[in-house]
This record gives sequence, structure tokens and C-alpha cells, in this order.
Amino acid sequence: MATRAVIDTNIWVSALINPFGFPARLRKAFENGTFNIIISDPLIEELADVLNRPRIRDKYEITEADIEELIILIEERAEGVLLSEDIDICRDKDDNLVIETAIKGHAEFLVTRDDDIKFDKKVSSFLLQYGVTVISLSKFIAIINKS
Repeated sequence: MATRAVIDTNIWVSALINPFGFPARLRKAFENGTFNIIISDPLIEELADVLNRPRIRDKYEITEADIEELIILIEERAEGVLLSEDIDICRDKDDNLVIETAIKGHAEFLVTRDDDIKFDKKVSSFLLQYGVTVISLSKFIAIINKS
């Protein structure tokens, strides 16, 4: 059974900004079916919103086609879960949606660069109760490369 993970928005954005970094490698591994992604509508909406911000699109020369290609890839290949928005554990309330997606999707990993999630012991302990490990991108890539 393939590894199940929630990939935070910041990593998807980075995958479009830098086609040679770890985030782009993660995207390629996902395209190749190396692991499964869990997603929810609020996370897709957040990704589309961030990528369509003029300061992001203009600065990094991200095209409408680039955004559409990534969103379609995720929507078609990821496993979607419905959220009830009943989790309230993070300082940043938007992060609760990421955490709920991981829990409702029975993810093994929550891959993020968000310090509010990564370094909050309360959040990590809460997620571990559901079998979800908060992990950095580089560590996650090492895990999926072994499988």
C-alpha cells in the first residue's frame, strides 16, 4: 500500500516557483504514483488563491496554464475528503484545515514547512493520536525514495 500524505500548500507553491528543488521532486514522485495524496476542497481553494495572487504570479512568471495543470493533477489523482471544520488546535486557524484533512484522510504524514505546525508539540501530539506524523519535505522524500 502506498504512503498516504497531506502536502501543505506552501510546498505546492514552491514546486511551481522552482522546478529543480525538493518540492518539484515531490511533485514528480506524485505524478509517478510513488505515494498518495489526501486533499480537501479548502486546501485546493487555498492553493488556487495563493497561486493566483498577482505578486506571486508576476514575480515568478507563473502562467494560468501552470496553475491549471497543477490543480487538475491534484484533483484527478488525490483522494478527497470532506471536512466538518470541527478541529481547533492551531494558533493559525487556517492550519486547522490542513490538520483535519490529514486526520479525516487517514494520512500517515503531514508534509509541511509551516513552523506553526512543525514545532507545536501540542499539534504533533494531537496528530500522533491519529497516526499522523508531521514531517519535513526532505525527510518525506527520503522515505518515499526508500519505498
